[in-house]
Amino acid sequence: MRSWSRIQDVAAVVLGVYAALSPIWLDTNNAARWSLIVLGVLVALAGVAHMYRPELSYAEYGMAVLGVLMFIAPWAMNFHAMSGAAWTAWVVGVLTVVVAVTGLPVTNSLAHRQGGMAAHH
Repeated sequence: MRSWSRIQDVAAVVLGVYAALSPIWLDTNNAARWSLIVLGVLVALAGVAHMYRPELSYAEYGMAVLGVLMFIAPWAMNFHAMSGAAWTAWVVGVLTVVVAVTGLPVTNSLAHRQGGMAAHH
């Protein structure tokens, strides 16, 4: 069963693409630019992977981890003073975690029904 229309998957791809492209219009340094690009691409890929294989619960967990990494990136990579890049990372990070968490019940249900690996029984 493919889930091309699930709003969580589409939202993840949009959030990832937005973050990855944001250095085009934001004032960034090297750390901010590459943090947003790499984490954005990974979030978008997790969304695409989940569209293709909706029963893979680890894609949702991975997306949640990427959201947390996106949120802490401004402090970890020292670009918290760059308000545009920092706020983009914070907002996209929180929204990515929300998208991943809201998708978990559906993912676990699909995995359980199809005999796949469900994270929790």
